[in-house]
Amino acid sequence: MTGREEQAEFLLEAMPYIEKYHNKVLVIKYGGNAMLGDEFKMSVMRDLTWLRFIGIRVVLVHGGGPEISQTLKRMGIESRFVGGLRYTDAETAEVVRMVLAGKVNKELVHMLGSMGAKSIGLCGIDGGMLLCEKESEALGYVGKIVRVNTELLEDCLEKDYLPVISTVGYDDDGNIYNVNADTAASAIAGALRAESLILMTDTRGLLRDKEDEDSLIKKVYVSDIPSLIKDGIISGGMIPKVNCCKEAIRKGVGRVFITDGRVKHSVLLELLSDEGMGTMFVKGD
Repeated sequence: MTGREEQAEFLLEAMPYIEKYHNKVLVIKYGGNAMLGDEFKMSVMRDLTWLRFIGIRVVLVHGGGPEISQTLKRMGIESRFVGGLRYTDAETAEVVRMVLAGKVNKELVHMLGSMGAKSIGLCGIDGGMLLCEKESEALGYVGKIVRVNTELLEDCLEKDYLPVISTVGYDDDGNIYNVNADTAASAIAGALRAESLILMTDTRGLLRDKEDEDSLIKKVYVSDIPSLIKDGIISGGMIPKVNCCKEAIRKGVGRVFITDGRVKHSVLLELLSDEGMGTMFVKGD
């Protein structure tokens, strides 16, 4: 089969999925090592533009941990992590806002615009989107989301914009919060009752054996999660990520995917093919 024939086969295979997702909300979390390299970023933004062009209402939620670490280093501020989360004092929170909302966000919006996507850059402060409180005193200004206001997002989607959201939150006392991107994407997807949520990460998905890339678990029911944690299959940094999947489904998201953001076109292959790419989480039969 030639390359062109394979492309045609993929489009035919994608038809029922395109119909399923047409005019539905899809939330995609993009961050971490999956964001490294402009060429790869452009590839991801091209895929999202294509999804928007075929009538899927895409919402992009992004982090930018490596960019934050680089900026803090240049400023002579040491990065410190507690339980895998960045300790965020008031000064660091300002840097997070500057980097995520000011730099990374606008770069992604510019890339989308260059491809013809009608996109708009937002952060969790805009429209009172992500109201937060402290996750814990030990973490400083790391935000625990207490409310998601979707009014601005719904207005943007109604006007055919592709919202690009940086994960910066706020409280009513004027404090700025650094919010984990998986947590923010899960909360936003739940509040929008999204059809699906895709978490782009730096692993194939959930592996039965962490040392064996071929031991991918393709489908997980939410009711199976406690036993998978007990058996050590879900462990370490995968526990909070899977809990985000569970929380999104609990709030009404149809299905959640953890997929390898290091693979080109992983979002398209996950969403629009029979085989998929990573691990799909669903409520159950």
